[in-house]
Amino acid sequence: MGSVLLVLFLAYLFGSVPAGVLVARTYGVDLRKVGSGNIGATNVLRALGWGPALVVAFFDVFKGGIAVLVARAFGLSDWMLGGVALMAVLGHNYSVFLRFRGGRGWPRASAPSSSWTPSWPSGPFP
Repeated sequence: MGSVLLVLFLAYLFGSVPAGVLVARTYGVDLRKVGSGNIGATNVLRALGWGPALVVAFFDVFKGGIAVLVARAFGLSDWMLGGVALMAVLGHNYSVFLRFRGGRGWPRASAPSSSWTPSWPSGPFP
């Protein structure tokens, strides 16, 4: 039981990593004060261009999927994988690193579902 809680907590922390804020910081930009103020890839695109925006989009979409794949490697049941996916999405939406504010959840919801059950179509991918 303790290892399951640890994996769920780690999925939340991994989902909480604000990729947009970190990438923008490397360019000396406070993303929350430019453009729409959102920390996502679209605002990174407006503020910094295509390259940084693609990095943020890739990381944001796949951080939930990576959390599920790691949990699967630990042998968690399908129900636990669903919990891991949910924790990654909640971490993204309510990031501990941003005082429980964060981004939107659809990219994180799409990648974990495809990692959890690869035969299902996911998000914008048919």
